[in-house]
Parts: sequence; C-alpha cells; structure tokens
Amino acid sequence: MTATSAPAAAPAQRPLSSYFAGSVIFTLVCLGLGAAYGWSQTGTAGGTLALLWIVVVLSVLEISLSFDNAVVNASVLETMDPVWRHRFLTWGMVIAVFGMRVLFPLAIVGIAARLGPVDALRLSLNDPVRYEAIVSSAHIGIAGFGGAFLAMVGLSFFFDEEKDIHWIKAIEQKLSLVSNIKAAEIACLLLALYGVSLLLETAEALTFLVAGILGIAAFIAVEAIGTLLEMREAAQRAAGIMVRSGLSGFLYLNVLDASFSFDGVIGAFALSNNMVIIALGLSIGAMFVRSLTILLVERGTLAEYRYLEHGAFWAILALGGIMLLSARFAIPETVTGLIGAVLIVASLAWSIRWRRRHGSDD
Repeated sequence: MTATSAPAAAPAQRPLSSYFAGSVIFTLVCLGLGAAYGWSQTGTAGGTLALLWIVVVLSVLEISLSFDNAVVNASVLETMDPVWRHRFLTWGMVIAVFGMRVLFPLAIVGIAARLGPVDALRLSLNDPVRYEAIVSSAHIGIAGFGGAFLAMVGLSFFFDEEKDIHWIKAIEQKLSLVSNIKAAEIACLLLALYGVSLLLETAEALTFLVAGILGIAAFIAVEAIGTLLEMREAAQRAAGIMVRSGLSGFLYLNVLDASFSFDGVIGAFALSNNMVIIALGLSIGAMFVRSLTILLVERGTLAEYRYLEHGAFWAILALGGIMLLSARFAIPETVTGLIGAVLIVASLAWSIRWRRRHGSDD
C-alpha cells in the first residue's frame, strides 16, 4: 500500500483574547498613572476614584465613537503591504495616541493664545478652566475641517461608479450613478458648508468656510499623493523594478484618525477639563481601537460580513454631518456614538441575513 500524506492543517486562529492583551496591559498602566496623579492632586481615596472613573468613561466613549474608524482602517490595511501596515499599527498609533490626544489640544491653545509649547503645557496643568475655554473657542474651525474631511471620506465611498455592492440600495445605487458627474461629491459638500455658514455669525462663518475648504483640500491632497505613488509604482513595475509602497495609505489613515479624534477630544471636556485625565482616557480608547483593527484585518471580518464596511462609511458620513452642524448646534456625544453604533449593528445584521440566504461562500 502507498501511504498518502494528510493535507496540511490550516493555521490556527489566534484566540480572541490575544488581540486585546496589549490594550489591557496599557489600560492597567494608564489606570496606575491615573491613580498616582489623582492621589497627588486630591490626597483622598474618594477623589482618586472619582478621577479614575472619568478615565474609564472617557475610554468607553472613545471606543464607541471610533468603532467605525476601526472598520475603515481595516478596509485600507487589507490592501496595504505588510511593511506599511506594521508601520501604521506602530508609528501611526504613536501619532494617534500622543499626537492627537495630547499634542493637538496643546497646539490649539498655543496658536490661539500665542503661547509656546511649554507654556501651553503649564496652562493645561495649572489653569485647566482657561485651557478648556481656549480649546472650545477653536471649535468652529475644528468642526469645519474635521467635518469636511470625514464627509469627503464617506461621500467618496458612495460616489463610485464601479461600486457594485449596495446595502441601502434606494440611496446607494443613485449615488453611484451620480458619480459619473465629476466632482459631484465636492459640490454637495460645498453646498452643505455654505448652508451651515448661513446659521453662523459673519466672523464665525468665514472661519468655518475656510476650515471646511481646507478639509476638502487635505482630502484631495492625500488622494493625489496616492495616485502619484500608484503611477510611479506602475511605471517601475513595467520596467521590471519591484516596489512596495504604502505611504499614501499611511498618510490617509493618519489624517482620518486625526479627524475622528477631533470630536472625542472636544467632547471630553464635557466630563473633565484636566488634560492629564483626558489624555489617559482617550489613549486607552485609542489602543482598543488599534486592537479591534488588527482583529478585523487578521480574521477577514470585512470580507465575511458583506455590508459591514457600508455601515462604517454611513457612520462616517453621519459623523461628518454632525461635526459640521456642531458649529451651530450643541449635539451630545452620546447621540453621535449611538448613531454610529446603530448603523454598524444594522449593517452587521443585514450581512448575517445575506449570508444565511446565499451561503458563506458566495
């Protein structure tokens, strides 16, 4: 008899807990730092626990607001080469955690109050009330820039004539057809910016419009870098030169993360005006979003659930619209998080129903 070799076993999936082990350790470290800081500031167990509770609430808020961010990150990382994927998950997280959640608010205060970095840091620690007021005063510009960039991300996904999978068909099919008109999504967004600006005072309206236009320009710039790099790579491959580049995706994801973090940073002041507490809470949330992104990429969740990506981009579009409207109206962070969660859960439910009807292999 001739022995036959058994087929190679498929590589075992990592246990679910392993994806979040690093985030749990990071959380414990941040809570330890928060406890030490709380005790140094209050000198009481009750005061320390109160500050730690705010850290926990902020981290949960950040995770709920950024789940759609993780889904979109995963959709980009799936097509990115492993080298740049690793760079984003390491360097990009440093930028996301320390850049946007610590340095960004300090930069706003430094620019608005004409202070140097050290003076801005001292102000955040010694006069948190004034620090919060300065950051909040920059909300109009932040809402215009961040809202416009996020809206462009969402609109560019749906204004795509090559898109053949539609979740909310009555809307998505029409948007796909309209995409044949060049720059249709930019025209829609400019009209939205103008409409919101009519609700603002003259000085605020100008700030809002300029920031919104810069947000559109930032999106176009990142897209242009991606196109140029793709053209360069195609030419080099045609000449027999193998290249591996993910710079455009790296830049795109970092600007996207920055836009997502705007509402979290500003909304955090509703719970605390202490920069140390805010930074600890939001950083914990950012680390869990990273873990969730890795899980989605490695387990191929987006391919498995047909409409999950659609739900994430609808959530991004909703968040962009909410940020634009927040220049005029006070919209609670819980409403923003709830809308995103409902859209993603609904798209997941539709995906599961589609799989049951058509089979997982279709």
